[in-house]
Amino acid sequence: MDSPLLYDCSLITGASSGLGEEFACQLAPHCRRLVLVARREEELGLLRDRLQSEYSELKVEVVNADLTSAEAREELITTVKEHDWAPSLLVNNAGMGDYGEFVTGDWEKLEQMLSLNIIALTHLTHGFLPDMIQSGHGAVLNVSSLASLLPIPDFAVYAASKSYVTSFSEALRLELNDHEIPVLTVCPGPVHTGFGEIAGREGSLEESPAREWFFVSKEEVVLEALLALQREQPRSYPGLKVSLIATALATMPPGILRYFMRNRPRAVPEEGD
Repeated sequence: MDSPLLYDCSLITGASSGLGEEFACQLAPHCRRLVLVARREEELGLLRDRLQSEYSELKVEVVNADLTSAEAREELITTVKEHDWAPSLLVNNAGMGDYGEFVTGDWEKLEQMLSLNIIALTHLTHGFLPDMIQSGHGAVLNVSSLASLLPIPDFAVYAASKSYVTSFSEALRLELNDHEIPVLTVCPGPVHTGFGEIAGREGSLEESPAREWFFVSKEEVVLEALLALQREQPRSYPGLKVSLIATALATMPPGILRYFMRNRPRAVPEEGD
């Protein structure tokens, strides 16, 4: 990085794999403490042990929590504050998707997605921000998606949930300007993290091979995000191709955007295929 990043404590949700794990790895040498939150306790423990073996001065706390539960979120906020581990950097990374037609989606999964992508992110931010404001030091990094700029058939609820994240983050950034607490929205395109396997449904079509052209490594996504946070940028679109696409989308007339979305490859075969 351009210069040392140092946070007293970084709390990362969805830290057991994918972007969350990568955030932990890249932040480890720039933090005194890490709080890693996810549902998979074993993976969190392995990550903690690996990071502490590499960075002897680093203290790592792991919290096994299902953030779709309000009780679990309240317990996390209370526990972190009671143990004086309130984060100076909050990385809201945890999220999930569902790829397929809205009408045939499983409501329980859709509700969990809304709880995780929207409510958990908002709740944790609301819980930890007062301490940042009081201390006069802190930052919030919210992982959104390039999908937040698009109405995507077969990805309707996920894209809408990320639209919330992007809009909320932009407004929060303005509110916190006087407190000098930066808020960064990270909007990656496709990343190899295992997200697609979880989001997909049985019988859905495989992604087009052309989509591989847009993929950006998780290492690049996280590095660009942390550099953007250091520079107090409002958004990060990791990868040149994704950045160019975001620029094009911002200038595209709504009618043309709807045309492309209407004619994009669908997630499921059309009836009769």
